[in-house]
Amino acid sequence: MHQIRYFLAVGETLNLTKAAERCNVAQPSLTRAIKALESELGGELLRRERSLSHLTELGQRMLPMLRQCYETALTAKTVAASIKTGEIAPLTVAVSRAVALSPFAATLRELSRALPGLQLKLSRGTSGEVAEGLKAGSVEMAVAGPLAEAWSRLDAFPLFEEPFDLVVSEAHRLAARSTIEFKDLTSETLLLNTECEMAGQLSARLAANGILDTSAHQAPTQEDLLTLVKANVGVAIIPAGVEMRGLRRIRLSELNLTRMVSAYVVAGRRRSIACAALLNMLRSADWSYIAAPERERRAG
Repeated sequence: MHQIRYFLAVGETLNLTKAAERCNVAQPSLTRAIKALESELGGELLRRERSLSHLTELGQRMLPMLRQCYETALTAKTVAASIKTGEIAPLTVAVSRAVALSPFAATLRELSRALPGLQLKLSRGTSGEVAEGLKAGSVEMAVAGPLAEAWSRLDAFPLFEEPFDLVVSEAHRLAARSTIEFKDLTSETLLLNTECEMAGQLSARLAANGILDTSAHQAPTQEDLLTLVKANVGVAIIPAGVEMRGLRRIRLSELNLTRMVSAYVVAGRRRSIACAALLNMLRSADWSYIAAPERERRAG
């Protein structure tokens, strides 16, 4: 693990002297450790050129995998230590208002069991507010769909691709249908989540399929939107991760709209025990059920 830590430091600084200083070790010791790692992996990781170094192709391929390996090992060590000492583990997570929390409930439960001292603070916001929270350091991790604002220090870890479908009340005239076409919506009232990061793309798909004059209601949150759908005020096109109690999900032919839900952290910023543990749990979780066949996603 020391070899991996030294290599990660060189990969970030591209300077052996700076990497040695960061790792609080003499440069010859750092160089020997990296050579030992190269011998273990069977090839050069670095090309040394005076004061600067460059990653070889092998080094570039190994960097993200070794980083994950190192972070996972640290997480295991710190989780074990926190269980032993019972220390408090604060964690602030921002979740986009357009992303359902229910798919993450089981992971958060497991995190609470692993870290008895966990102090979780959840916040909700638009995609822009989520990004600002990460920049400002007021949140340590975020879970959201695509963030419109690019930031070089933002590390995105894709979790699952989430399809969109039509959702109606159980009492709606279309509730018994498994598939409909866009023309079936011409007489319907659409309910739109104005804070969904996919709202623009959804509007474009509707317009491209002739849904131009349909009346629409707007709701600021997904929870409000679902409340209106259940009351049969209208119909909505929402992502698959939403719980479907009291609702029916219907495939909308030729919609072909999906979004990638990711976990976001700030690169280079020190992660707490709880943040590192949650990130590893989310990345290793099985999300395949969210993109399951239609008959499975309509269950519930």
